[in-house]
Amino acid sequence: MRQDAFFMKVLHLDTNHPLLIDQLAALGFENHEDYTSSKEEIEKKIHEYDGVIIRSRFTLDQSFLDRATNLKFIGRVGAGLENIDTKYAKQKDIFLASAPEGNRNAVGEHALGMLLSLLNKLNKAHREVRKGKWDREGNRGVELDGKTVGILGYGNMGKAFAKKLRGFDVEIICYDIIGGVGDENARQVGIMEFQQKSDVVSLHVPQTESTLGMINKDFIEGFHKPFWFINTARGKCVVTEDLVKGLKTGKVLGAGLDVLEYEKKSFENMFLQKPKAFKYLRKAKNVMLSPHVAGWTFESKEKLAQTIVDKIKERFC
Repeated sequence: MRQDAFFMKVLHLDTNHPLLIDQLAALGFENHEDYTSSKEEIEKKIHEYDGVIIRSRFTLDQSFLDRATNLKFIGRVGAGLENIDTKYAKQKDIFLASAPEGNRNAVGEHALGMLLSLLNKLNKAHREVRKGKWDREGNRGVELDGKTVGILGYGNMGKAFAKKLRGFDVEIICYDIIGGVGDENARQVGIMEFQQKSDVVSLHVPQTESTLGMINKDFIEGFHKPFWFINTARGKCVVTEDLVKGLKTGKVLGAGLDVLEYEKKSFENMFLQKPKAFKYLRKAKNVMLSPHVAGWTFESKEKLAQTIVDKIKERFC
């Protein structure tokens, strides 16, 4: 074992699977936990620490990083790094570790579950039967077989979703700004073919400057056919008002949304917000909503933590 890990102090800002602290301690790291102090209070002591472990509690911005004068690494126990000023962190030579490998299977399963539920109107039928309504014709479903599934963003999450689709008689295509990412599960295509052929669009991009608001009026209207839309990626990649317009006109046949544009980083006060588009989504029969839990399984909690430990160990031990 290299000596780097010994006497390195790590501050844990969110609770995670206990293996994270246990295994870091076994590797020689000194773990400190603070799950309640304000960001301002954390900034007053962050200079004492060599590492930070966080989920989504608050943003590690330039101001925070300037005060973290001894920081050597940040572990984000999740798929993305959007709550970290990654450019500035890299300028300060801070190692960044996220864990998309840890919850990609969970996201793939959730996306497939949402899609099948939408196509077969399971959520609508469930609500109706519980209310004493037995409407078979009104809940006639649509089969996935024979459709073209378009995966937008073909990294860890997109590949996991494609793998889950292998048992269906579907054509799977993917679009990504990075070339050469297609594999045996999905054929990579240009955006024109993607919009021409897709019957289903599943979003799996990270939140970046280039992906914010990418699912908008122009993008939706560019599709040749009405399509089903699944978003288990990031809510702010979708202009919700434009998605609702697509649902109202029938260009979007239905939507499964695990994430919403209106989320805060710590998911507080979701239902105090009153945007008309949000109200529509909550009432629409062809919309399925879940509270940002696509990657939130018992198994992924352990795998996310293990992924972070493994990456820190590889870098510093």
